[in-house]
Amino acid sequence: MSEHIEITPELIAIRHYLHEHPERSFKETSTTAYLADQLRTHGIEVLDTPLQTGLVGLIEGTRPGPRIALRADIDGLPIQENTDLDFKSANDGVMHGCGHDLHMSFLLGAAFWLADHRDRIAGSIKILFQPAEETGRGASHVIASGAVDDVDAIIGTHNNPDYAPGQIAVGVEPMMAGCVEFHVSLHAEGTHAGYPHMGTGPLEALASMILSLQTIVSRNASPFHPLVLSITEVHGGDVWNVVPAEAGFMGTVRYFYKEDGQLAERRFRQQVESIAAGYGITADVDWDDFQDPMVSDPDLAKAVAADVPDYADLQPIHPSMAGEDFSEFAKATRPVFAFIGSNGTPDHHDWHSPQFVGFDEALQAGVEFYVNAALRLLEELA
Repeated sequence: MSEHIEITPELIAIRHYLHEHPERSFKETSTTAYLADQLRTHGIEVLDTPLQTGLVGLIEGTRPGPRIALRADIDGLPIQENTDLDFKSANDGVMHGCGHDLHMSFLLGAAFWLADHRDRIAGSIKILFQPAEETGRGASHVIASGAVDDVDAIIGTHNNPDYAPGQIAVGVEPMMAGCVEFHVSLHAEGTHAGYPHMGTGPLEALASMILSLQTIVSRNASPFHPLVLSITEVHGGDVWNVVPAEAGFMGTVRYFYKEDGQLAERRFRQQVESIAAGYGITADVDWDDFQDPMVSDPDLAKAVAADVPDYADLQPIHPSMAGEDFSEFAKATRPVFAFIGSNGTPDHHDWHSPQFVGFDEALQAGVEFYVNAALRLLEELA
């Protein structure tokens, strides 16, 4: 009983236009205007909201019922595109290197079909184009606007180049990682480099911390639970003959289970504080656990997954250590999330690569997932 939807040349042209005109997070002004025009052209109401970028459309069905939302993210990345696509980015230094152009096209294609088949809708559907997913703050911005206050569930997708077009992964397991951003600042007593005994320089402590912190994963976390701790920036000192008074480093932790994130924070603080004390300096730790793991509502995900073999190739979930702020919507409503295959070739480039390529052929499964998942959720929630 699942719907099979024709992918029109119009939708492919829309996808190419969106890929060619990416915009940075919270600066998606032209993208927002373009999306609004597309919705209105297809008879879809665009709601007034406090959002400066991003927008919400509304499709009312012909019969009463629950209200759900379908979400796609719209921002590009600060990357110079290095592909051979005829429709490669025309905006210097900005690229849809995570495939958000595909996401917008999935959702537009679904919205066009749903608007033409309102008799199939018992309830209503919000069409939510979200800004600034790449900052990790866009979803919370949308939630604060009140855009999902009245929805009973929300559906999202992310293209995934590890899967081929026509493949979909959806289920109850964690799909994308919880994210921590940490900053450590070390405070010591600087001195002349020829008289190191006259101060308490921070660099030796910094080096010890970086090495020691790697044991959090290898010697504290369960090997059956994926956990990553990466130091990504180190700073300290300005000249060759001065032991600096200040130094520091920053990085990220990624986890799939909340208890693992809490373990990492506890051991991180213990190690930094004890090593700092051993070197006679002080340390400040800023630990921002800003994004939960992406896990779908189990009952709704099972219902949606049961339909997928009717129109696509249902695949097991291969979780990603990348983050996805769609997880924020779980604080406001019931989420369902899916990976949509976008490449699948052995030599493909991953998200955030200047050589990332998602295929037009991904549109079929992406559009059909949004449509069929929406109809299924309206039925399940009725």
